Amino acid sequence: MQHVRSGAGATASSGLLARFAEVRRCSLQLVEGLSPEDCQVQSMADASPLKWHLGHTTWFFETFVLPALDPDFARFDARFAHLFNSYYNGVGTMHARPLRGLLTRPDLETVMSYRAHVDAAVERLCASSDPARWAELLELGLQHEQQHQELMLTDLLHAFSCNPMQPAYRSMPPATVADVPLHWRRVEAGLRMIGHAGDGFAFDNELPRHRVWLDAFEMASRPVTNAEYRAFIEDGGYRDPLLWLSAGWAQVQDEGWQRPMYWSEDNRHAFGLYGLQPLQPHAPVCHLSYYEADAYARWAGAGLPTEAQWEVAMAVHDADLAAAGQVWEWTSSAYAAYPGFRPAAGAIGEYNGKFMCGQYVLRGGSAATPPGHGRLTYRNFFPPSARWQFSGLRLVREL
Repeated sequence: MQHVRSGAGATASSGLLARFAEVRRCSLQLVEGLSPEDCQVQSMADASPLKWHLGHTTWFFETFVLPALDPDFARFDARFAHLFNSYYNGVGTMHARPLRGLLTRPDLETVMSYRAHVDAAVERLCASSDPARWAELLELGLQHEQQHQELMLTDLLHAFSCNPMQPAYRSMPPATVADVPLHWRRVEAGLRMIGHAGDGFAFDNELPRHRVWLDAFEMASRPVTNAEYRAFIEDGGYRDPLLWLSAGWAQVQDEGWQRPMYWSEDNRHAFGLYGLQPLQPHAPVCHLSYYEADAYARWAGAGLPTEAQWEVAMAVHDADLAAAGQVWEWTSSAYAAYPGFRPAAGAIGEYNGKFMCGQYVLRGGSAATPPGHGRLTYRNFFPPSARWQFSGLRLVREL
């Protein structure tokens, strides 16, 4: 199953329970200042209402943690097992994802009561039980909730972008991003190890650690910037089919793509969590699909790194590779199992493995990723058409 830190003694378990309270509090802080209507809206089928995220992350603890501690634990509302299940077929049915925005009931106040009820039960039962029975599942639930905290921001941003009033989620303007020169960092050919090692937490898709052969390459010291991507647009990048994968060019034609998601028509402004703001030329370009990242790399005479190249280069040149963690960085690697991958038994094994088809890996984390959630071996993944995440790119050159 997923890894957690070894040792679940009294000190470690009390620390984990304190972190449980903190992570759960962080989710509530994300909706402070928002109206019930803000938390109800669903702007597209790929997104979910914030209210649903708050309910689903609670459902995870109620479904996987509490029964392990008390098989007779009474659910807050038996109907929530269906409403807040996402994709775990092994534990029951689920409400269709595109229809989550129609769930006006339970209302937000009831969902908040649901969270408080489950939190109290988790804290009470964990405090009186052997940590060996719950520590690993609780850690997984916390990591799962942190993933949803980023999704709450991406989904809210998309909803706000559809509003002609262009509401701002955050009132303070973003800090100015300085110009950082681009350098190329070389990695010599050889057998390398990638994947998680050690006692710290990792999702099962980061395992097992294994060897890969890499030819010599060099990776850019920072992600591609807004100014650099704007040059691609001005050079006709969205009008040249020779730069695009077939499926990507079809997407450009069908959806009328001409610029990154949330950019204004003048290519000088972008809508974000701070509302509509002037485009910062030196900030990493953001909200790109894999297709756009791949087309830009081809236009630039370079490529996207494989996830093995990305991980090894980051390990070798950590101090020299700036801006990792500002945007998720598309890789050229299809999301697939590592050699020897084994999902956990039962419904919890549906967490990652069944999505290993038709998606691409992103690495690094973004400005919306909760602090402490990312790590070198973290494998995010999305379909190649996805643009509403905080996703950009970094270039690589083969030698």
